[in-house]
Amino acid sequence: MNTATAGKPAIVVTAADLAPEALALLGDFNLVFAGKTPTEDDIVALCREHNPVAIIVRYSKVGAAAMDAAPALRVVSKHGSGTDTIDKAAAAQRGIQVVAAVGVNAAAVAEQALALLLACAKSVVGLDERMRSGHWDKSTHKSLELGGKTIGLIGLGAIGQRMAAMAHGLNMRVIGFDPYAKNLADYVDSVPLDQIWRDADVVSLHCPLTDENRGMVNAATLAQCKPGVILVNTARGGLVDEDALLQAVRSGHVLAAGLDSFAVEPMTAGHPFQQEPRIILSPHIGGVTSAAYVNMGVAAARNVLDVLARANASA
Repeated sequence: MNTATAGKPAIVVTAADLAPEALALLGDFNLVFAGKTPTEDDIVALCREHNPVAIIVRYSKVGAAAMDAAPALRVVSKHGSGTDTIDKAAAAQRGIQVVAAVGVNAAAVAEQALALLLACAKSVVGLDERMRSGHWDKSTHKSLELGGKTIGLIGLGAIGQRMAAMAHGLNMRVIGFDPYAKNLADYVDSVPLDQIWRDADVVSLHCPLTDENRGMVNAATLAQCKPGVILVNTARGGLVDEDALLQAVRSGHVLAAGLDSFAVEPMTAGHPFQQEPRIILSPHIGGVTSAAYVNMGVAAARNVLDVLARANASA
């Protein structure tokens, strides 16, 4: 879909749609939509054709090639909080600002993390399948009670702190690692990262993906965890060494894992996680709720307008 109108500056949207509330804010621009599953080459081609002043990023990557194809580009705005699909170094070299809709989907993602945790602890998926096959496991099945257990949160931004509040509401002990966190609730105990691995019954990831923390959940760190630990990842797939996690689940050292993010997305058929019943999967939809869709679109649009207004004021 393309809403282009002659004479208006262009904005490329790496998706097929934006919330109507976001569209209303961008009426002075030609909006060029890349479709439901754009590739990086698609984005480059659209930039070359339309020379946008802004890119709103939902899907695909935006790298140096796209930036070079759009001399008018001033801002790359993420429809969400994670900017790992944007080449921030290339943007900085070209004087292009990278902005994100930080915090607007925090409630949605934290709720998904809690849902995955409960599904793991209470064997929700497995028991459902057993009952549909005619079994009644009341006398043989015991689920995990979370009250009194320790949850270790890696990342204490808006999402991590919401998860902390919900875990506290379940009477869990909450420990967390985040060197940048401020104004933590008194029920959150800030600890070194190695204490997370050592003490947590549940490890939940809520941090951005960086070169420094890529693969932080690996064979070595999993070996430091308690036997029977649960892992939840609603952040970025690159934080986890998937082969190491699979082996730890199969060995029983990791009781279960609830995953909403993966190293390669979308996940392809035949991925070994699909055959492991103690790994609960969802297709990176933690931030995808009706409310978050509107909030992220509006925030992404406003971020574009703010950057362009400042650029015009200083021109």
